[in-house]
Amino acid sequence: MISPMPVPSSGAGNEAIHVVSWIRADDTKEIEGIMRNSLFGILLACFLAVSAAHAAEVVAPDVLAKNVTEEVLAILRADKAIQAGDSRKAAELIEARILPHFNFQTMTRLAMGKNWAQASPEQRKALTSEFRTLLVRTYTASLTLYRDQTIEYRPLKLAPGDTDVVVKSTIRQAGREPISADYAMEKTESGWKVYDIKFAGVSLVQNYRSTFSAEIQRNGVDGLIKALAEKNRALLTGKSKAMVQT
Repeated sequence: MISPMPVPSSGAGNEAIHVVSWIRADDTKEIEGIMRNSLFGILLACFLAVSAAHAAEVVAPDVLAKNVTEEVLAILRADKAIQAGDSRKAAELIEARILPHFNFQTMTRLAMGKNWAQASPEQRKALTSEFRTLLVRTYTASLTLYRDQTIEYRPLKLAPGDTDVVVKSTIRQAGREPISADYAMEKTESGWKVYDIKFAGVSLVQNYRSTFSAEIQRNGVDGLIKALAEKNRALLTGKSKAMVQT
């Protein structure tokens, strides 16, 4: 069994855990275990954070992953403000480097499943925006928890015509079991983009699909948009504990 990273009894890291408790009851324990391991957010940020110079090149996805991981881990090791818990600076790092390389529209569409078809263009835009905000705000705190983890990426056998691949990695830390993290990526006109992550075998998209479907059954697509907006406001104001379902 994977030993989760310790999380403080209060503070932004703990708030992130409570926000993810919005996931339906039978998924909560599994995904909370993932979120308690601060490496999830670190890995998310490391893999997706890439400079404009990298973005201008068409780089093989596994090579891109290795290069940007080394780049961002170097930043985290040197940035004392983020290490001290400066969530504003961590959020700036995510906003500047993650968003261009994460396909939130594809991710939202997959998380919606068959319900995507019934959403209007305006609803789809709102869903994508709120889902993006939820992910960014939830994982910002994880950057401040980085210590001495290392990430190893397995070489990828990429065929010339491949447009959809999975990049596999392993997270290591002294005294802990290795943890797998696999990135589903698609090739777009602007380069390779991540649209799902399996962390210790658990798909982020599939977990949210269950949540989204249940909310839509209760309150429709507009109800889901409202629920996502409420979770985002809770994260912003530091009142996310109140959003936990009982």
